[in-house]
Amino acid sequence: MNIFETPSNNSKISSQILYGEEFKILKKKKNFLKIKTIYDNYYGYIKKSKFKKKINFTHKVKVLKTKINKSSNYLPFLSKIEILDRKKNYVMFEKNKWIKNKDICKISEKEKNFRKIFQLFLNCKYKWGGKTYKGIDCSALIQLYYKYNNRFFPRDTIDQIKIKKGLFRKNNYKKGDIIFWKGHVAVCISNKELIHAYGPKKKVIVMPINKTIDRIKKTANLKVRKICII
Repeated sequence: MNIFETPSNNSKISSQILYGEEFKILKKKKNFLKIKTIYDNYYGYIKKSKFKKKINFTHKVKVLKTKINKSSNYLPFLSKIEILDRKKNYVMFEKNKWIKNKDICKISEKEKNFRKIFQLFLNCKYKWGGKTYKGIDCSALIQLYYKYNNRFFPRDTIDQIKIKKGLFRKNNYKKGDIIFWKGHVAVCISNKELIHAYGPKKKVIVMPINKTIDRIKKTANLKVRKICII
């Protein structure tokens, strides 16, 4: 579900809520609700709908997307569910809604191999405010890794850059380095390549580190502002 900047159908999308994500309703305004997400205290507006009260979520989706049986819909990565029933290789998370058991894991499960999570989204479309296989932006890609591992990390790069100590210059990059520019972020998956949701390429892509830094400086006139360790 989209989170809008203002309570209007013409508003820009600032972020999204994943299935099972918890939030607090702050105010009702026409056909919109002003909310604050519980995980990262992110404010915005969502369209009014019927929402379930707090559920005892026990599992999360660990693949890019999992198909809801006998429908054309999917649950995206990191959706949280409560298992209501099991049948063969499937689990039911809502009445008559089933997904494959192999596509989920317990909420407590962690994945230290950050490259494995980032590469789930390889070639996914770039989308400002996006957080799913349908489209994702650079800061969401990083946040989802932390959230999967039950650790806090802000939604936007302006806040992400403040939360970690780091360097402003570095000659030799290594696997696990987070590179911040103003309004952009990427993660090194080796000492030569990085991965990011890159607007000009319109997708999540692996690129050479130094060439990317040079390209961003040349095309957007942006210098690296900070280098941290993931």
